[in-house]
Amino acid sequence: MTLPSNFVGTVRRRPRPVTPEVNAYLQALPDNRRARITGLIDMIAALYPDALLDLKYRMPAFSQGDGWVSVGSQKHYVSLYACSAEHLAAFRELHPGVKGGKGRLNFRDRDDIALDDLKQVVRSAMEQ
Repeated sequence: MTLPSNFVGTVRRRPRPVTPEVNAYLQALPDNRRARITGLIDMIAALYPDALLDLKYRMPAFSQGDGWVSVGSQKHYVSLYACSAEHLAAFRELHPGVKGGKGRLNFRDRDDIALDDLKQVVRSAMEQ
């Protein structure tokens, strides 16, 4: 499944109540960014329903044991942070055009987000 750049969705049921801080973060985003971040959050929550979703470093973050991933809205893109470059390697081979840093992937507003391929990144980071 790919989350298209023009995806408009709603916040769906999550395994745990969303903290007021995470809810405030989501509500402060423009509609298109909220939809994209919510799509990422929903994908992660489906994979790790028992993970804690909280606000860390001013971004929604999932943690379970020693593993964590976070998502954030930046000036020109949304990002998925995954602790380390090793968690991103397979995704970057499949999607060399996706920019980012050592431990993060950046998706510009016009970019599609390949959610199925991101699942491997999330699993790698959460199960470290």
